[in-house]
Amino acid sequence: MGLPVHVNHLIHETSPYLLQHAHNPVNWYPWNEAALLKAKQENKPILVSIGYAACHWCHVMERESFEDEATAALMNEHFVNIKVDREERPDIDNIYMTAVQTMTGSGGWPLNVFLTPEGKPFYGGTYFPAKPAFNLPSWQQVIREVAHVFEHKREEIELQAESLTERLKQSAFLSVRSAGADEPLTGEQFVKIFEQIMSSADRQEGGFGRAPKFPQTLTIRFLLRHHWYSGNEDALRQALLSLDKMISGGLYDQVGGGFARYATDRDWLVPHFEKMLYDNALLIIVLSEAYQITKQPLYAETVQYTMDFIERELMDAEGGFYSSLDADSEGEEGKYYVWGKEEIEAILQEEAPLFCKFYGVTDEGNWEGHNILNVSQPPEKFAGQYGLEVETLKKTLKNCRGRLLEIREKRIRPSLDDKILLNWNALMNEACSSAFAAFGDERYKKLAQKNMAFLLSRFEDKKNEAWFHTYKAGQGRHPAFLDDYAFLIRALIGLQEITGDPHYLAEARRVTQQVINDFGDAETGLFFYSHRDQTDVLLRTKEIYDGATPSGNAIMAWNLYYLSIVFDEPRWRERAVNMALPLGGLTGKYPTSFGMWISVLYDIFSDFYEIAVVGERYRDMVPGILSRYVPNKIIQSAAGDQPRFPLLANRYVKDKTFIYLCRHYSCLMPVEKVAELMQLIDRERKR
Repeated sequence: MGLPVHVNHLIHETSPYLLQHAHNPVNWYPWNEAALLKAKQENKPILVSIGYAACHWCHVMERESFEDEATAALMNEHFVNIKVDREERPDIDNIYMTAVQTMTGSGGWPLNVFLTPEGKPFYGGTYFPAKPAFNLPSWQQVIREVAHVFEHKREEIELQAESLTERLKQSAFLSVRSAGADEPLTGEQFVKIFEQIMSSADRQEGGFGRAPKFPQTLTIRFLLRHHWYSGNEDALRQALLSLDKMISGGLYDQVGGGFARYATDRDWLVPHFEKMLYDNALLIIVLSEAYQITKQPLYAETVQYTMDFIERELMDAEGGFYSSLDADSEGEEGKYYVWGKEEIEAILQEEAPLFCKFYGVTDEGNWEGHNILNVSQPPEKFAGQYGLEVETLKKTLKNCRGRLLEIREKRIRPSLDDKILLNWNALMNEACSSAFAAFGDERYKKLAQKNMAFLLSRFEDKKNEAWFHTYKAGQGRHPAFLDDYAFLIRALIGLQEITGDPHYLAEARRVTQQVINDFGDAETGLFFYSHRDQTDVLLRTKEIYDGATPSGNAIMAWNLYYLSIVFDEPRWRERAVNMALPLGGLTGKYPTSFGMWISVLYDIFSDFYEIAVVGERYRDMVPGILSRYVPNKIIQSAAGDQPRFPLLANRYVKDKTFIYLCRHYSCLMPVEKVAELMQLIDRERKR
């Protein structure tokens, strides 16, 4: 009897996650036509296993099961096995994650779902151990049982799969239709949404709920808006408390900057150590907004160090941003980031006692015998307690962190997922623009410009008048999804605001028209997640919930409303309103699942301030406007009249630079100082 032949088809993929599995004895296929056709021809069920490169439990299941010859032999005998990187194919992940959540009530990664040869799901789960544990059967037990049921109860399986597929098709449609489309939007609804959010707020440790705790930046951004629109101080207090606690805890990398994905405890001390580009982008945006409101140096410093981390560890030479850093190194979660007290003492010498006291470093450690650095009190309070000058303390701590970072970089690093995703890059681009707006640092503007030049030159599929979702090793791959387009448009809008370059708005308009043509749903006004020409998925979904990143539909509603004013496109404005208003009922019931929508609804309900800065000195004036927190503003600026833009037409006065504040193109008397503009906005806001 000969040895089993392994035919693993992942070796030519570019996804780091798929390449991690390229030498498994499992006969893995990527999601492609060949694999789907093989299942039909051989009348075999399909096993789709979905994960991502920075996923800890994905690595565990690979080591325990997918690298095991006996387990692989069972999988190869009974199934066509497909490996999917959820970041590369979020459309597939969305469909089958919803299926597993519908079947089991929970989800997560790795996601393992079994399909009929036609791609319809009938059973699934997440992590399964190699041996029965945690009230779970072993992976071998699962695959034996599924294979047996498929062979002996095929008709039952087909009916179950058909029924589940119909439920998936109806779920998003029903949730939108039942959301309360006829309810008028009122200020009172936003008060109720705020109260609903605060019912789950942790008023001692920040954030929402207990553990595990995710940053929930979209909810925090709503709280900042609610404070702006209503004057509610409690909203601002909870938003800032949440940010302060995250920054002082282990969720934030005290040595190297940047945030981990979530904390496993209530106090933000113990993170799940993977670092994702999108989390850091969203946190930079909300920290920049918090700084605009408070001018707190802590937020500026945190953004600076997080940007340092991204440039140092997640940036490609061409200007793209990589996807993530793994939680594990040397097979251990967090090993790269934690410290022993003796190690710190050896590095810092006489400065070690002060550093250890400030960052809570002890002999016994605070996590599995190691120390996760965290800050128990602000530098000002600590300095006063120990009779130190605040600036001297900060300088000493910064010097110590630099020395520790130098040593840490000599350790074996966590693996890098170096694929470049359009949607996450666009989010990071928006973050760069937000940081420039708040802090005026030219470095952030240049970073945004460089990255956008890269995105526009590398991701557009000009042959097919479309865009790619991923880029690596000189090639774009996979058709872009709604989020890619929506986030790109939003980033282009942000870049125009900080640069005054109308080219970015022209690009935003062009891409918006592509979205309308290729993703639009005439019945609801919403947009499908995948392109109209995409045929390799079970169904085209319309995603309305926020996930780890904002809902692409919510971002598109905001984009359409904004651009409808810039280009005087009433149809776009009407579409944005018709997209957003039917969701009013759902957002009130589940606000933390609709953080982006409730902010979009708030901006539309309050309408936009249209700000035009026209004259030779516009570049001197715009930074002062950008530095203020006005969430519902449109800024356009130019040295002279720009007839193609209604806000910039017929505004120029020789030898003057005027700032115009308008609503629906009707403007108040122009002013010449930013302070005067803010007085006008405050007066209008209080009406």
